[in-house]
Amino acid sequence: MSKEIPLATVQKHNKPNDLWLIIDNKVYDVTKFLHEHPGGEETLIDVAGRDGTKAFNDVGHSSEAREILKKFYIGDLAAADIQKKRPVSESTPTDSSPEAVVATKQCCILH
Repeated sequence: MSKEIPLATVQKHNKPNDLWLIIDNKVYDVTKFLHEHPGGEETLIDVAGRDGTKAFNDVGHSSEAREILKKFYIGDLAAADIQKKRPVSESTPTDSSPEAVVATKQCCILH
């Protein structure tokens, strides 16, 4: 069973000499990889202590890069934090028309 790591803990590791990040709800300690990162140190520092999934995927990392990443895996993001970061589209309607906003506010007022 993997160790669960709370987001608050990951957020504390946000310095070049202590750098954790989240990719696909997995937590990685990439401190020792910082100087070796082909994309430069700054790209890792930019997502230090945060979720770097979008940045990682946007670059289009190779399967080799994904294999290297596995060496730095330290645990999974805590389930409670995964629930909190679900996209709005998964938890609420995406209709932001004025009528939908009014209907939502009225619904909330009634309950």
